[in-house]
Amino acid sequence: MLPLKIHPKNPHLLGSADGVEMFLLGDTAWQLLQRLSRDEIQYYLDNRAAKGFNLICTVFLSEFDGLRVPNQESHVPLDSFEPIQINAQYLDLVKFLLTEANQRGIFVGLLPTWGDKMTAPWGIGPRIFEVGDEAKCFDFGKLLAEGLKDHSNILWVLGGDRPANLSKTALDWPYPWQAGFTVDTDWEPLWRAMSQGIVQVLPEALFAFHPQGGSLSTSQLIHKSDWLDINMIQSGHGGGHDIPIWDWIGRDYAMRPAKPTLDAEPNYEDHPVSPWPTWDPASGYFDEYDVRKQCYRSVFAGGCGVIYGHHCVWQFWSEGREPIMWPQFDWKTALDRPGAHHVGQLRKLLNRFDQQVRMPDQSVFVRGQGSGAHAKCCMRTEDWQLVMIYLPMREALEIWIPTAPGTHYKLEWMSPINLVVQGESFVARPDQPFSIEPPEGLSPDVILILSRVLT
Repeated sequence: MLPLKIHPKNPHLLGSADGVEMFLLGDTAWQLLQRLSRDEIQYYLDNRAAKGFNLICTVFLSEFDGLRVPNQESHVPLDSFEPIQINAQYLDLVKFLLTEANQRGIFVGLLPTWGDKMTAPWGIGPRIFEVGDEAKCFDFGKLLAEGLKDHSNILWVLGGDRPANLSKTALDWPYPWQAGFTVDTDWEPLWRAMSQGIVQVLPEALFAFHPQGGSLSTSQLIHKSDWLDINMIQSGHGGGHDIPIWDWIGRDYAMRPAKPTLDAEPNYEDHPVSPWPTWDPASGYFDEYDVRKQCYRSVFAGGCGVIYGHHCVWQFWSEGREPIMWPQFDWKTALDRPGAHHVGQLRKLLNRFDQQVRMPDQSVFVRGQGSGAHAKCCMRTEDWQLVMIYLPMREALEIWIPTAPGTHYKLEWMSPINLVVQGESFVARPDQPFSIEPPEGLSPDVILILSRVLT
């Protein structure tokens, strides 16, 4: 596979040198390297490739006591907790994953370490990178890159569910503070050093940063860091339904210098709704409709991709393993939950753009984009040849498309569940607003596609 690059025509997207967009449809597999055998890795990759995923995200130094608890082959990633002593046998499993993923057309978003191994306000660690350890971070990044330099299908993701610094942290931040951390605490120099170590071996490496949950995306903390290529948001699971990811993506899209952005962790399918500090079972679990709403709106608002997740898959839960926050299914069953099928349709839908560059545009909504469960999102081609609108609820809308008098558009109403067309019509308007209402259908949400036709 060719390595990922910033799109040559639109710096908000990823692509190849010839201008073809590379849309990232990801899946979170955080504990894969620690918990799966090689046969299980192949099983997992086969499943995700069949559904259209082209990115999976996992961690080298994983979250759940990942320095002490061995993988299925009885290996830990480091010798004596030393970042400059990478276990060659553990690294061999990473190479196996990269090779198998490459054969299936899948990139690996590789986190060198989860954030709790870095100096961070919460997590069991152990913390092996402290403030001032830039040299150690550089050496670790360089060694890891040297071990994986023959694999081109890596997106390097630093961070790991932790902020890059605490400069914009609210005093009522919900995470448990530990002694010695203040709003002046800044770990960005450590992450920068790690990226520099990787770049010394792999000069063309692309970097993203996986932040903590909430609206503080990387754009709010380290957007202007020259090593950061892609902004990430974690809209997460703790804010209830319909978190305004469309606003957050739009905010990042408008920033300069322009960088791609994506929601790296929207609400996971079958994750308890808002389980912190305690979970009320009456709140239930996020379902496939919740997943569709957030994934579609984040992409239609300008995301270069989106990373789906399932609550039982990221932890690879099965009977006999300690459950994390009330999983309902073993991980193999969870692989085929409906939301995973539905987001695969999103990637297929974007093929309608062919090689034309897509861009978000919410100006089409005459009475505004809406909010919450009613918030709609639109993306289009630069020449208005193709316009797509995602409606999270079936309701009438009034739109305006700047076209010459007599221009005709073919209108298709499509289900995001299976991309089945639910109704077709034609409209000709001389550059003025018009109202339209979705037909009755099988899904509560719907996609409107307007394709300009010659008359």
